[in-house]
Amino acid sequence: MSKRITIHSLLQMKVARERIVALTTYDYPTAVAVDQAGVDVILVGDSLASVVLGYDNTLPVTMDEMIHHTKAVTRGVKRAFVVADMPFMADATLEDAVRNGGRFLKEAGASAVKLEGGHAPQIAAVRTLTQHGIPVVGHLGFTPQHLHQLGGFRIQGKTESAAAELLRQAQELEANGACAVVLELVPADVAQHITESLAIPTIGIGAGEACDGQIQVFHDLVGLHVDHRPKHARRYADLHETLVTALQRYGEDVRAGRFISTEPLYGAGNKA
Repeated sequence: MSKRITIHSLLQMKVARERIVALTTYDYPTAVAVDQAGVDVILVGDSLASVVLGYDNTLPVTMDEMIHHTKAVTRGVKRAFVVADMPFMADATLEDAVRNGGRFLKEAGASAVKLEGGHAPQIAAVRTLTQHGIPVVGHLGFTPQHLHQLGGFRIQGKTESAAAELLRQAQELEANGACAVVLELVPADVAQHITESLAIPTIGIGAGEACDGQIQVFHDLVGLHVDHRPKHARRYADLHETLVTALQRYGEDVRAGRFISTEPLYGAGNKA
């Protein structure tokens, strides 16, 4: 088994210019597959609200739901660094942040939490969490929990002043203890400048190739999120169509009275 990924591993990867592979994961069997595939960072994202629970955005997902899914993921992971998303309002006060961040490590087995935003309240939360031994990954650019405030899914940091503000926030996150920062929907040149200015790793999503790593939503990557396909997502499989076809074959066999059979349907080694 490969050595477990830690905060120090990620810092060493940045120094060595080894790209960090990150992916969202929400359940045990997927976590096993993602971990075995060699993914470095697993994010139990609040995106599960949309891709798993069927909500229109990330806002409705609760701490208890996030804890539930994080527990399932950590049971299946032997190597990857597992980060859990702090859901909307989980860090409304510093007391909330510490209590909820602590739950992710103590109850769910995560290695770190992710917190959206870089304004004064979030910076204070990052500082307080790290002082309590809870590693924090920051998240700048488009932050889904601020969807209504930002006016929709929009690229951030397009103007010179906005880019400078993103850099300032990234540096503040680093100075207050963040171990990495996600850059979402940020112009490639801005993301590159931020990446080169920080000692901690940057992980991009829709932010160009210059970040220290890339993250995608699992369901976008394998074709399971049929309601929405982001422009920045590359699809490597179409598992939705594969599942529909397999289930149709099952239905056909049941209706035709040929479901009970000694013949395997997928390979000679099938024992199901």
